[in-house]
Amino acid sequence: MRRILIVEDDFDILEMLSSWLTEAGYVAIEAEDGVKAIEVFEESRCDLVLLDLMLPKIDGFGVCEWIRRRSDVPVMMLTALDGEREQLRGYDLKIDEYVTKPFSMPILLRKIAAILRRTDSSSREMSIIHYQDLTLNLDAYTATRGDCDLGLTSREFECLRELIQNQGRVMTYQMLINRIWNYDYIGDDRVIYSHIKNLRRKLEADYIKTVRGVGYRVEKV
Repeated sequence: MRRILIVEDDFDILEMLSSWLTEAGYVAIEAEDGVKAIEVFEESRCDLVLLDLMLPKIDGFGVCEWIRRRSDVPVMMLTALDGEREQLRGYDLKIDEYVTKPFSMPILLRKIAAILRRTDSSSREMSIIHYQDLTLNLDAYTATRGDCDLGLTSREFECLRELIQNQGRVMTYQMLINRIWNYDYIGDDRVIYSHIKNLRRKLEADYIKTVRGVGYRVEKV
């Protein structure tokens, strides 16, 4: 069954969407604010995201930007904001549909079905990154060296992904914190040291170079 993440802080709308989607045969997953949406997205496989814009903690644009750095899962924005500026910003973030409130549930269901047909997972290749003898599956959040699963945590995986996607470039401590913790982390650089240390131990090879006092990089291949 297709799984749809609903991100909406209005309980009545959230309840209505969940009910209609469940009745239509989907699995509805709920989040009432931007932080919860990110947590749920990290923990659950989603086939589509219904995303409100005016959310507590992190707004819909911030959530969408975070998702797009990690996945090409379809995103539909559902919002009362109908201005051209908001719509253009949404499409700049590669959303699939911008729907203004109030909306028709039968039409919304048809739009969801159309998007899911276009992005049928059986016809899409998973996002795979290869680096030397490493393979990162961006959809499954798994990393292997040869045939060996490295057993990375989500944060270790994200550190490795950022370094490999920016190979040859020095990633500063702050850049890694901003990209992985979505600008919400308040603390010192030791959190990065700890993750890199554990990552190196699991990799059992010297892929990650330290640029003293600045950050880390991997060699460009």
